[in-house]
Amino acid sequence: MSTALSPVRLIRDRPTWLIYLLLSVFATFVYGLSAALPLLRADQGISATVAGLHGTSMAAGTIAAGLLLPLLTRTFGRRVTSWIGVAGLNAGMLTIFAADALPLTLLGYGVAGGFGSVMLYSAMAALSDHQGAAGAAALSEANAVAVVAGMAMTFGLSVVGQSSLGWRAALLATPVMSVLLALAMGRVWPGHRTPGRATADPAIADPAIADPAIADPAIADPAIADPAAHAPASAGARVGWRFHLAGLVLFCCVALEFTFNLWAAELLAVGTGLSTAAAATGLTAFVAGMAAGRFAGAQLALRLARAPLFAGALGLTLAGWLVFWTSGQPVLSYAGLVICGLGAALHFPLALSALIAGSGGRADLAAAASPVWAGAAMAIGPLVLGALADGFGTRNAFLMVPVLIGLAVAGVLVPGRRA
Repeated sequence: MSTALSPVRLIRDRPTWLIYLLLSVFATFVYGLSAALPLLRADQGISATVAGLHGTSMAAGTIAAGLLLPLLTRTFGRRVTSWIGVAGLNAGMLTIFAADALPLTLLGYGVAGGFGSVMLYSAMAALSDHQGAAGAAALSEANAVAVVAGMAMTFGLSVVGQSSLGWRAALLATPVMSVLLALAMGRVWPGHRTPGRATADPAIADPAIADPAIADPAIADPAIADPAAHAPASAGARVGWRFHLAGLVLFCCVALEFTFNLWAAELLAVGTGLSTAAAATGLTAFVAGMAAGRFAGAQLALRLARAPLFAGALGLTLAGWLVFWTSGQPVLSYAGLVICGLGAALHFPLALSALIAGSGGRADLAAAASPVWAGAAMAIGPLVLGALADGFGTRNAFLMVPVLIGLAVAGVLVPGRRA
Protein backbone atom coordinates (compact mmCIF):
# COMPACT_ATOMS: atom_id res chain seq x y z
CA MET A 1 0.00 0.00 0.00
CA SER A 2 1.46 3.38 -1.02
CA THR A 3 1.90 6.01 1.63
CA ALA A 4 1.87 8.89 -0.88
CA LEU A 5 -1.44 10.69 -1.21
CA SER A 6 -2.83 13.24 -3.64
CA PRO A 7 -2.34 16.83 -2.42
CA VAL A 8 -5.07 18.42 -0.32
CA ARG A 9 -5.72 22.14 -0.47
CA LEU A 10 -5.41 24.11 2.77
CA ILE A 11 -7.38 27.38 2.86
CA ARG A 12 -5.77 30.09 4.99
CA ASP A 13 -8.69 32.44 5.48
CA ARG A 14 -9.25 34.98 8.26
CA PRO A 15 -10.97 32.54 10.66
CA THR A 16 -8.10 30.08 10.17
CA TRP A 17 -5.59 32.78 11.07
CA LEU A 18 -7.61 33.59 14.19
CA ILE A 19 -7.12 30.01 15.43
CA TYR A 20 -3.45 30.15 14.48
CA LEU A 21 -3.04 33.27 16.63
CA LEU A 22 -5.09 31.89 19.52
CA LEU A 23 -2.73 28.92 19.60
CA SER A 24 0.16 31.41 19.54
CA VAL A 25 -1.20 33.01 22.71
CA PHE A 26 -1.36 29.54 24.27
CA ALA A 27 2.23 28.87 23.19
CA THR A 28 3.55 31.98 24.93
CA PHE A 29 1.94 30.69 28.11
CA VAL A 30 3.03 27.06 27.97
CA TYR A 31 6.58 27.63 26.74
CA GLY A 32 7.03 30.73 28.88
CA LEU A 33 6.07 28.93 32.08
CA SER A 34 8.11 25.90 31.08
CA ALA A 35 11.25 28.00 30.56
CA ALA A 36 10.51 29.86 33.80
CA LEU A 37 10.35 26.72 35.96
CA PRO A 38 14.12 26.40 36.67
CA LEU A 39 14.21 30.13 37.47
CA LEU A 40 11.16 29.84 39.70
CA ARG A 41 12.73 26.83 41.41
CA ALA A 42 15.88 28.85 42.11
CA ASP A 43 13.85 31.78 43.47
CA GLN A 44 11.84 29.53 45.78
CA GLY A 45 14.70 27.23 46.77
CA ILE A 46 12.70 24.04 46.24
CA SER A 47 13.64 20.52 45.10
CA ALA A 48 13.09 19.13 41.60
CA THR A 49 10.19 17.03 42.87
CA VAL A 50 8.42 20.02 44.43
CA ALA A 51 9.12 22.09 41.29
CA GLY A 52 7.51 19.29 39.29
CA LEU A 53 4.28 19.94 41.18
CA HIS A 54 3.83 23.01 39.01
CA GLY A 55 3.49 20.69 36.03
CA THR A 56 1.10 18.56 38.07
CA SER A 57 -0.98 21.61 38.92
CA MET A 58 -1.11 22.57 35.26
CA ALA A 59 -2.15 19.01 34.48
CA ALA A 60 -4.93 19.04 37.08
CA GLY A 61 -6.30 22.18 35.45
CA THR A 62 -6.09 20.52 32.05
CA ILE A 63 -8.00 17.44 33.23
CA ALA A 64 -10.67 19.66 34.78
CA ALA A 65 -10.92 21.48 31.46
CA GLY A 66 -11.55 18.21 29.65
CA LEU A 67 -14.33 17.30 32.06
CA LEU A 68 -15.99 20.72 31.83
CA LEU A 69 -15.44 21.38 28.13
CA PRO A 70 -18.56 19.53 26.85
CA LEU A 71 -20.77 21.50 29.26
CA LEU A 72 -19.14 24.81 28.38
CA THR A 73 -19.41 24.10 24.66
CA ARG A 74 -23.08 23.10 24.87
CA THR A 75 -23.88 26.16 26.97
CA PHE A 76 -21.86 28.87 25.23
CA GLY A 77 -20.65 27.45 21.91
CA ARG A 78 -17.03 27.16 20.83
CA ARG A 79 -16.44 30.86 20.21
CA VAL A 80 -17.42 32.14 23.66
CA THR A 81 -15.84 29.11 25.33
CA SER A 82 -12.52 29.85 23.61
CA TRP A 83 -12.49 33.47 24.76
CA ILE A 84 -13.40 32.43 28.30
CA GLY A 85 -10.32 30.21 28.13
CA VAL A 86 -8.17 33.15 27.01
CA ALA A 87 -9.38 35.29 29.92
CA GLY A 88 -8.71 32.58 32.50
CA LEU A 89 -5.30 31.78 31.03
CA ASN A 90 -4.23 35.38 31.52
CA ALA A 91 -5.55 35.42 35.08
CA GLY A 92 -3.21 32.53 35.83
CA MET A 93 -0.25 34.23 34.16
CA LEU A 94 -0.80 37.45 36.12
CA THR A 95 -0.98 35.45 39.36
CA ILE A 96 2.47 33.98 38.70
CA PHE A 97 3.79 37.41 37.68
CA ALA A 98 2.64 38.99 40.93
CA ALA A 99 3.26 36.20 43.47
CA ASP A 100 6.30 34.35 44.77
CA ALA A 101 4.73 32.07 47.41
CA LEU A 102 4.61 28.40 46.38
CA PRO A 103 0.83 27.94 46.90
CA LEU A 104 0.09 30.94 44.68
CA THR A 105 2.47 29.92 41.89
CA LEU A 106 0.97 26.42 41.97
CA LEU A 107 -2.49 28.02 41.71
CA GLY A 108 -1.34 30.21 38.82
CA TYR A 109 0.00 27.24 36.87
CA GLY A 110 -3.23 25.32 37.47
CA VAL A 111 -5.56 28.17 36.47
CA ALA A 112 -3.53 28.99 33.37
CA GLY A 113 -3.32 25.31 32.40
CA GLY A 114 -7.05 24.69 32.83
CA PHE A 115 -8.39 27.74 31.05
CA GLY A 116 -5.67 27.54 28.41
CA SER A 117 -6.74 23.99 27.60
CA VAL A 118 -10.38 25.09 27.34
CA MET A 119 -9.33 27.55 24.67
CA LEU A 120 -6.84 25.24 22.96
CA TYR A 121 -9.05 22.21 22.40
CA SER A 122 -12.25 24.04 21.52
CA ALA A 123 -10.34 26.21 19.03
CA MET A 124 -8.57 23.22 17.44
CA ALA A 125 -11.85 21.32 17.09
CA ALA A 126 -13.29 24.35 15.30
CA LEU A 127 -10.26 24.51 13.01
CA SER A 128 -10.48 20.79 12.20
CA ASP A 129 -14.14 21.11 11.23
CA HIS A 130 -13.46 24.31 9.29
CA GLN A 131 -10.74 22.74 7.15
CA GLY A 132 -12.37 19.33 6.65
CA ALA A 133 -10.03 16.91 4.86
CA ALA A 134 -7.13 19.34 5.30
CA GLY A 135 -7.67 19.34 9.06
CA ALA A 136 -4.48 17.43 9.96
CA ALA A 137 -2.36 19.81 7.88
CA ALA A 138 -4.15 22.84 9.37
CA LEU A 139 -3.54 21.58 12.89
CA SER A 140 0.13 21.06 12.11
CA GLU A 141 0.51 24.50 10.56
CA ALA A 142 -1.40 26.12 13.43
CA ASN A 143 1.01 24.54 15.87
CA ALA A 144 3.93 25.67 13.69
CA VAL A 145 2.82 29.29 13.87
CA ALA A 146 2.25 28.92 17.61
CA VAL A 147 5.69 27.45 18.16
CA VAL A 148 7.29 30.51 16.57
CA ALA A 149 5.55 32.61 19.24
CA GLY A 150 6.67 30.12 21.88
CA MET A 151 10.26 30.29 20.64
CA ALA A 152 10.23 34.08 20.88
CA MET A 153 8.81 33.81 24.39
CA THR A 154 11.50 31.42 25.64
CA PHE A 155 14.29 33.48 24.13
CA GLY A 156 12.80 36.71 25.46
CA LEU A 157 12.38 35.21 28.93
CA SER A 158 16.03 34.12 28.97
CA VAL A 159 17.21 37.58 27.91
CA VAL A 160 14.92 39.47 30.29
CA GLY A 161 15.81 37.03 33.07
CA GLN A 162 19.43 38.13 32.84
CA SER A 163 18.49 41.83 32.94
CA SER A 164 17.46 44.10 35.80
CA LEU A 165 13.78 43.60 34.94
CA GLY A 166 13.81 39.95 36.00
CA TRP A 167 12.23 36.97 34.22
CA ARG A 168 8.70 37.65 35.50
CA ALA A 169 8.41 40.74 33.30
CA ALA A 170 8.45 38.49 30.22
CA LEU A 171 5.20 36.85 31.38
CA LEU A 172 3.34 40.06 30.51
CA ALA A 173 3.74 39.23 26.81
CA THR A 174 0.79 36.82 27.00
CA PRO A 175 -1.85 39.28 28.27
CA VAL A 176 -0.60 41.96 25.87
CA MET A 177 -0.96 39.56 22.90
CA SER A 178 -4.41 38.49 24.11
CA VAL A 179 -5.75 42.04 24.32
CA LEU A 180 -4.40 42.94 20.86
CA LEU A 181 -5.92 39.81 19.32
CA ALA A 182 -9.31 40.41 20.93
CA LEU A 183 -9.37 43.97 19.61
CA ALA A 184 -8.29 42.99 16.10
CA MET A 185 -10.22 39.72 15.52
CA GLY A 186 -12.70 39.30 18.35
CA ARG A 187 -15.66 39.14 15.95
CA VAL A 188 -14.17 36.42 13.70
CA TRP A 189 -14.88 32.70 14.06
CA PRO A 190 -14.57 29.63 11.77
CA GLY A 191 -17.60 27.98 10.22
CA HIS A 192 -17.68 24.39 8.95
CA ARG A 193 -16.13 23.45 5.63
CA THR A 194 -18.23 24.04 2.56
CA PRO A 195 -18.41 21.14 0.06
CA GLY A 196 -15.26 20.89 -2.04
CA ARG A 197 -13.35 23.35 0.09
CA ALA A 198 -10.37 21.19 0.92
CA THR A 199 -10.26 18.86 -2.05
CA ALA A 200 -12.36 17.19 -4.67
CA ASP A 201 -11.82 13.87 -2.96
CA PRO A 202 -12.46 13.91 0.81
CA ALA A 203 -10.66 10.59 1.28
CA ILE A 204 -7.20 11.65 0.14
CA ALA A 205 -6.10 13.44 3.32
CA ASP A 206 -6.31 10.21 5.27
CA PRO A 207 -7.52 6.74 4.25
CA ALA A 208 -9.77 6.78 7.33
CA ILE A 209 -11.66 9.72 5.85
CA ALA A 210 -13.34 7.76 3.09
CA ASP A 211 -16.76 8.75 4.40
CA PRO A 212 -17.71 12.43 3.86
CA ALA A 213 -19.39 12.38 7.27
CA ILE A 214 -15.99 11.67 8.81
CA ALA A 215 -14.11 14.15 6.63
CA ASP A 216 -16.53 16.89 7.69
CA PRO A 217 -18.52 16.17 10.85
CA ALA A 218 -20.86 19.05 10.04
CA ILE A 219 -22.06 17.10 6.98
CA ALA A 220 -23.08 14.16 9.11
CA ASP A 221 -24.54 16.38 11.79
CA PRO A 222 -24.84 20.17 11.43
CA ALA A 223 -24.98 20.50 15.24
CA ILE A 224 -21.24 19.82 15.39
CA ALA A 225 -20.59 23.10 13.57
CA ASP A 226 -22.13 24.79 16.61
CA PRO A 227 -22.46 22.45 19.57
CA ALA A 228 -24.51 25.02 21.42
CA ALA A 229 -27.39 24.38 19.04
CA HIS A 230 -28.05 20.81 20.09
CA ALA A 231 -26.17 17.59 20.76
CA PRO A 232 -25.09 15.38 17.84
CA ALA A 233 -27.36 12.48 17.07
CA SER A 234 -24.45 10.06 17.40
CA ALA A 235 -23.25 11.43 20.73
CA GLY A 236 -24.31 8.34 22.62
CA ALA A 237 -22.60 5.87 20.30
CA ARG A 238 -19.65 3.91 21.66
CA VAL A 239 -16.21 4.54 20.26
CA GLY A 240 -13.89 1.75 19.17
CA TRP A 241 -10.55 0.57 20.54
CA ARG A 242 -8.68 2.80 18.07
CA PHE A 243 -10.04 5.87 19.86
CA HIS A 244 -8.68 4.74 23.23
CA LEU A 245 -5.35 3.64 21.72
CA ALA A 246 -5.03 7.06 20.07
CA GLY A 247 -5.60 8.57 23.51
CA LEU A 248 -2.73 6.52 24.92
CA VAL A 249 -0.48 7.67 22.08
CA LEU A 250 -1.49 11.27 22.82
CA PHE A 251 -0.60 10.63 26.48
CA CYS A 252 2.91 9.46 25.52
CA CYS A 253 3.47 12.37 23.14
CA VAL A 254 2.37 15.04 25.61
CA ALA A 255 4.42 13.45 28.42
CA LEU A 256 7.40 13.43 26.06
CA GLU A 257 7.01 17.08 25.05
CA PHE A 258 6.49 18.31 28.60
CA THR A 259 9.48 16.32 29.79
CA PHE A 260 11.61 18.38 27.41
CA ASN A 261 9.72 21.61 28.15
CA LEU A 262 10.18 21.40 31.90
CA TRP A 263 13.49 19.57 32.33
CA ALA A 264 15.64 19.92 29.19
CA ALA A 265 17.12 23.21 30.44
CA GLU A 266 18.00 21.51 33.73
CA LEU A 267 19.87 18.71 31.94
CA LEU A 268 21.58 21.23 29.66
CA ALA A 269 22.84 23.16 32.69
CA VAL A 270 23.98 19.98 34.46
CA GLY A 271 25.66 18.51 31.38
CA THR A 272 27.41 21.61 30.05
CA GLY A 273 27.97 23.80 33.10
CA LEU A 274 25.86 26.68 31.75
CA SER A 275 24.06 28.92 34.24
CA THR A 276 20.37 28.28 34.87
CA ALA A 277 19.32 31.47 33.08
CA ALA A 278 21.58 30.78 30.09
CA ALA A 279 20.44 27.16 29.88
CA ALA A 280 16.87 28.39 29.38
CA THR A 281 17.93 29.01 25.78
CA GLY A 282 18.05 25.22 25.42
CA LEU A 283 14.26 25.25 25.33
CA THR A 284 14.52 27.88 22.59
CA ALA A 285 16.58 25.39 20.54
CA PHE A 286 13.96 22.68 21.10
CA VAL A 287 11.13 25.04 20.17
CA ALA A 288 13.03 26.28 17.10
CA GLY A 289 13.25 22.70 15.89
CA MET A 290 9.54 22.29 16.52
CA ALA A 291 8.76 25.42 14.51
CA ALA A 292 10.76 24.22 11.50
CA GLY A 293 9.33 20.71 11.84
CA ARG A 294 5.73 21.86 11.98
CA PHE A 295 5.99 24.10 8.92
CA ALA A 296 7.59 21.24 6.97
CA GLY A 297 5.25 18.71 8.56
CA ALA A 298 2.18 20.62 7.45
CA GLN A 299 3.21 19.92 3.85
CA LEU A 300 4.15 16.31 4.56
CA ALA A 301 0.77 15.73 6.25
CA LEU A 302 -0.90 16.73 2.97
CA ARG A 303 1.03 14.08 1.02
CA LEU A 304 1.84 11.14 3.33
CA ALA A 305 -0.30 8.73 5.30
CA ARG A 306 -0.42 9.43 9.01
CA ALA A 307 1.10 6.22 10.44
CA PRO A 308 4.48 6.18 8.62
CA LEU A 309 4.84 9.94 9.04
CA PHE A 310 4.11 9.66 12.77
CA ALA A 311 6.52 6.74 13.27
CA GLY A 312 9.24 8.60 11.38
CA ALA A 313 8.76 11.69 13.54
CA LEU A 314 9.08 9.60 16.71
CA GLY A 315 12.25 8.00 15.35
CA LEU A 316 13.77 11.41 14.63
CA THR A 317 13.06 12.50 18.20
CA LEU A 318 14.84 9.39 19.47
CA ALA A 319 17.91 10.26 17.37
CA GLY A 320 17.95 13.81 18.72
CA TRP A 321 17.55 12.59 22.30
CA LEU A 322 20.58 10.32 21.84
CA VAL A 323 22.73 13.26 20.70
CA PHE A 324 21.49 15.49 23.53
CA TRP A 325 21.74 12.85 26.24
CA THR A 326 25.28 11.71 25.39
CA SER A 327 26.78 15.15 24.78
CA GLY A 328 28.56 17.32 27.30
CA GLN A 329 29.31 20.10 24.81
CA PRO A 330 26.88 23.04 24.43
CA VAL A 331 26.97 23.01 20.61
CA LEU A 332 26.12 19.30 20.35
CA SER A 333 23.52 19.59 23.09
CA TYR A 334 21.78 22.42 21.27
CA ALA A 335 21.94 20.43 18.02
CA GLY A 336 20.38 17.43 19.74
CA LEU A 337 17.57 19.60 21.11
CA VAL A 338 16.88 21.04 17.65
CA ILE A 339 16.64 17.51 16.22
CA CYS A 340 14.34 16.49 19.09
CA GLY A 341 12.16 19.47 18.29
CA LEU A 342 12.05 18.59 14.58
CA GLY A 343 10.67 15.17 15.44
CA ALA A 344 8.39 16.27 18.27
CA ALA A 345 6.86 18.90 15.99
CA LEU A 346 4.40 16.42 14.50
CA HIS A 347 3.63 14.35 17.59
CA PHE A 348 0.78 16.40 19.01
CA PRO A 349 -1.04 17.39 15.78
CA LEU A 350 -0.85 13.85 14.41
CA ALA A 351 -1.93 12.32 17.72
CA LEU A 352 -4.88 14.71 17.90
CA SER A 353 -5.77 13.97 14.28
CA ALA A 354 -5.73 10.23 15.05
CA LEU A 355 -7.98 10.81 18.07
CA ILE A 356 -10.46 12.77 15.95
CA ALA A 357 -10.43 10.03 13.29
CA GLY A 358 -10.92 7.37 15.97
CA SER A 359 -13.92 9.25 17.34
CA GLY A 360 -15.85 8.60 14.14
CA GLY A 361 -15.62 12.24 13.11
CA ARG A 362 -17.09 13.60 16.37
CA ALA A 363 -14.55 16.37 16.83
CA ASP A 364 -16.11 17.62 20.07
CA LEU A 365 -15.83 14.15 21.62
CA ALA A 366 -12.13 14.14 20.75
CA ALA A 367 -11.81 17.74 21.97
CA ALA A 368 -13.23 16.72 25.36
CA ALA A 369 -11.08 13.58 25.65
CA SER A 370 -7.84 15.27 24.55
CA PRO A 371 -7.26 17.44 27.63
CA VAL A 372 -7.97 14.48 29.92
CA TRP A 373 -5.27 12.38 28.26
CA ALA A 374 -2.96 15.38 27.93
CA GLY A 375 -3.54 16.47 31.52
CA ALA A 376 -2.76 13.00 32.84
CA ALA A 377 0.47 13.04 30.82
CA MET A 378 1.40 16.50 32.09
CA ALA A 379 0.76 15.35 35.66
CA ILE A 380 2.62 12.06 35.50
CA GLY A 381 5.48 12.65 33.06
CA PRO A 382 7.30 15.70 34.51
CA LEU A 383 6.57 14.67 38.12
CA VAL A 384 8.01 11.18 37.60
CA LEU A 385 11.05 12.63 35.86
CA GLY A 386 11.53 15.14 38.69
CA ALA A 387 11.37 12.35 41.29
CA LEU A 388 13.82 10.26 39.25
CA ALA A 389 16.12 13.29 38.94
CA ASP A 390 16.15 13.72 42.72
CA GLY A 391 16.92 10.04 43.21
CA PHE A 392 19.23 9.19 40.32
CA GLY A 393 20.24 12.47 38.69
CA THR A 394 18.68 14.40 35.82
CA ARG A 395 20.73 12.61 33.17
CA ASN A 396 19.59 9.13 34.24
CA ALA A 397 16.02 10.36 34.62
CA PHE A 398 15.98 11.30 30.92
CA LEU A 399 16.09 7.60 30.05
CA MET A 400 12.32 7.90 30.40
CA VAL A 401 12.28 9.53 26.95
CA PRO A 402 13.06 6.43 24.82
CA VAL A 403 10.54 4.43 26.86
CA LEU A 404 7.78 6.89 25.97
CA ILE A 405 8.88 6.90 22.32
CA GLY A 406 8.77 3.11 22.14
CA LEU A 407 5.25 2.99 23.58
CA ALA A 408 4.05 5.68 21.17
CA VAL A 409 5.52 3.90 18.13
CA ALA A 410 3.74 0.70 19.14
CA GLY A 411 0.46 2.59 19.49
CA VAL A 412 0.88 4.17 16.06
CA LEU A 413 1.73 0.93 14.21
CA VAL A 414 -0.73 -1.48 15.88
CA PRO A 415 -3.91 -0.11 14.20
CA GLY A 416 -2.33 -0.51 10.76
CA ARG A 417 -1.33 -4.11 11.43
CA ARG A 418 -4.78 -4.94 12.84
CA ALA A 419 -6.37 -3.40 9.74
